[in-house]
Amino acid sequence: MTSTQPHKIILFDGVCNLCNSSVTFIIKRDYKDRFRFAALQSEIGQHYIQKFDIDPVETDSIILVEADNYYAKSSAALRIAKYLSGGYPLLYGFMIVPKFIRNTVYDYIAKNRYKWYGKREQCMIPTPELKAKFL
Repeated sequence: MTSTQPHKIILFDGVCNLCNSSVTFIIKRDYKDRFRFAALQSEIGQHYIQKFDIDPVETDSIILVEADNYYAKSSAALRIAKYLSGGYPLLYGFMIVPKFIRNTVYDYIAKNRYKWYGKREQCMIPTPELKAKFL
C-alpha cells in the first residue's frame, strides 16, 4: 500500500444483495483495515469507472482498486481473499487457473445474482459503526 492511497478500494454493486453481503463478509475479516468501499453507482464509483475507462455493462459487480491499478471479476475477488484473515488467502492460489475459465464461472454467478439473491431499491446505507469504511 502506498502512502498516497493507504487503503485498497472495493467498488461493488450497491443494489445487489449478494454484493452487499460480500462487503459485510469482507469487513468482518479485514482485521488489518486494508479496505474501503464505495458503490459503483456512487460519485466515487463513477469517478473510478471513468478514470480506468471501465465498461460498466461488462464489469458491473466488483472492482478492486490498488494504487493506480484495478482488477475486475475473479481477479478482484481472489486478490481481496488474499488480504482476509483466516484461510481465505489460500483461495488466491486459484489465480493459476486461466482467467477466461475463472471469469466464465464469475460471470455466470454475476449474471444470476439478482435472480438468486435479490436486489435492493437503493444502495446500502452503512451503520454508524461501519460508516468510516465507506467512501
